[in-house]
Amino acid sequence: MILRSTLSAYRAAQVVVVIGVLMASLFVASYSIALGRPMPNHIPTAVVGDRKPYAALINTLQQQVDGALEFHPYPSRAAPEAAMKRQTMKAALILGPQPPLLLVSSAASAPVAGVLTAAVERVGEALAPHAAAPLHAVDIRPLPDTDPQGLIGFYVTFAATFLGFSIMFNLRAHEPRMSPRSWLAFIAVLGIVGGLALTVIADLMIGALRGPFLEIWAAAAAQIVVTALFTSTMIVLLGRWAIVPAWLLFTAVGNPSAGGAVSAPILPAVYAFFGHYLPTGATVAVIHNATYFHDARHPEPIVVQLLWLVGSLAALLISIRALHWTPVSDSDDVADIAVR
Repeated sequence: MILRSTLSAYRAAQVVVVIGVLMASLFVASYSIALGRPMPNHIPTAVVGDRKPYAALINTLQQQVDGALEFHPYPSRAAPEAAMKRQTMKAALILGPQPPLLLVSSAASAPVAGVLTAAVERVGEALAPHAAAPLHAVDIRPLPDTDPQGLIGFYVTFAATFLGFSIMFNLRAHEPRMSPRSWLAFIAVLGIVGGLALTVIADLMIGALRGPFLEIWAAAAAQIVVTALFTSTMIVLLGRWAIVPAWLLFTAVGNPSAGGAVSAPILPAVYAFFGHYLPTGATVAVIHNATYFHDARHPEPIVVQLLWLVGSLAALLISIRALHWTPVSDSDDVADIAVR
């Protein structure tokens, strides 16, 4: 009997080690592909003026960014600046009698602005190494000194994700008799209190993320709640193995595709696509837009957040009702814990 128990524990430990190594390996691979080697990819760029006289300049600029600039003609400089304000354009090439300008926006995407500014410098070295620069980069909406890389919103989202993810597993371990109604009430309180704490720290205490307080609070709270609801659903369905899908969705894929550390135009296409529809990417976008583009908000990330919120809650309630399990029970102890 003792030998059988020891062998069983040994096999269980082997499974845990194998899964842990696979998860860590996927983490390294995913982050390295998405964030370690960012490459320009489909950068919508407005262009004003006749391109023919500047063909050599444009070709050289495209060479520096691997042909990633997607040009859209505009009639005047004011029009692309308005488009950049709405974030439909990430840059604007202004051609005319004066030296050409490439308008960038660090507030829209610091990584994209950095890539394009570096490309402009290389264009000058290639075309006029001993003369005046043939192209100048102008940042029309720079980031503040409190958030020079535009990463604070991503950090708040990351913390909110970690909070919703980790607290659910701790709650399952330490409160094994909590009813579904109490569990849901706990998630609601966690979202409100956790979102408030993160917003107070980032905004009021250290002044790193200065934006509409209530909007940032709501976005952080929504991320905590969505993460907690999804993790709870996985706990109901998979028990102790719930960490695998929750970790994959929010850590291995959600974080690198969120557009926080590396924005969509320089992410691999697959990550850029999923980033628009995953909760982490939506939360990063909501916080970023509220902070730096409050005069031109986009409804899409808010809609994505709401869909994940409603969908995760529905999935949890359906799972509990169908399987008669609570988030704190699994197949080993269903008989001992009644759904109250």
